[in-house]
Amino acid sequence: MPELRLHRRLDEIPASAWDALNRSGRPFTSHAFLAGLEAHGCLDPEYGWTPLHAALWEGDALLAAAPAYAKGNSHGEFVFDHAWANAYAQYGLDYYPKWLIGVPYSPVTGPRLLSVDDGSKRMLLEAMREAAPALGLHSLHANFLDAADLDAFDASWLAREDVQFHWTRDPSWRTFDDFLGALDHKRRKNLKADRRKVSEAGVRLRVLDGRAARGEPMAAMHRFYVQTFAEKWNHAAMTEAFFQHLCEALPDAVVLILAEREGEAIAGALCLRSDDTLYGRYWGATFDVPGLHFEACYHQGIAYCIEHGLDRFEPGAQGEHKIARGFLPTRTHSRHWLAEPRFHDALKRWCAAEREATRRYRESLAAHSPFRSP
Repeated sequence: MPELRLHRRLDEIPASAWDALNRSGRPFTSHAFLAGLEAHGCLDPEYGWTPLHAALWEGDALLAAAPAYAKGNSHGEFVFDHAWANAYAQYGLDYYPKWLIGVPYSPVTGPRLLSVDDGSKRMLLEAMREAAPALGLHSLHANFLDAADLDAFDASWLAREDVQFHWTRDPSWRTFDDFLGALDHKRRKNLKADRRKVSEAGVRLRVLDGRAARGEPMAAMHRFYVQTFAEKWNHAAMTEAFFQHLCEALPDAVVLILAEREGEAIAGALCLRSDDTLYGRYWGATFDVPGLHFEACYHQGIAYCIEHGLDRFEPGAQGEHKIARGFLPTRTHSRHWLAEPRFHDALKRWCAAEREATRRYRESLAAHSPFRSP
């Protein structure tokens, strides 16, 4: 009979068993990525992340698993529920701690329920829902779900939607110039002007995989990343040791775009990739060069996808400015279960209204597509 086991460290689960269920090959749900966050100082209860991974075992066989965390706040999730927490507080109820299925600090879509079959996904969710109250967890959440996971959530889960901006490769594009040719005149002209500013500033860009990025290139990227967070008065949770770990453990998944001037690294954008998708994650710079952010974070990634045959590019959360560079509005999905029935019923209506507002917003953005009409 399958049983739910909870793991406070991912290393309690053999990497081979976990990765056998991560059949999509997405780097963010790989054992190396998630265990690396724990091993290299990126997670801390003070940041709101306490590992509490859920696994469905039948003897020694792992049937299903989810990267899961007990959360004392909503930091680093990118599905915003602060209004929910405030409503609980107004009624004298505790919203935290909650239980989140997701990837820390990473608003990337992908599988969240790793399993041998669909039935095991549903069994895992039911077991987690039954276990949550006994663990003192007031709700259960799953963020940035793959479409393949959605059917595992029954009607007792609240459905939320949001909008990100993703780039999709047209099979006819063989070069970056082919992509440029698909844009309307105004967007094509502006994009070329941005690229020209970077070139005229004497900046050159290199694209490195994990093998080439280990050591000083990745150390420089981490310095850029920390500076960006400091400028925004925010905490940089990812450590340099974790960045270097990615180079060692996932060398083929690392895509580091490094900007250099006169032989000195002045900016960088760190991405990860799967077999079909590029994910933009972190950016930083020591000099303000006009157009460099767009070049490093968007244009170089598009060129990489075309050259390497990747179908999609997810550059991160939010940002209507991305539309002008070919990133179109795309739905994202999350699911939520609340132990308190009164709030569950009220928020069901709230979520329906939010989904409708999100639909109208997404449709309004369609008029701003940068691509030429057929």
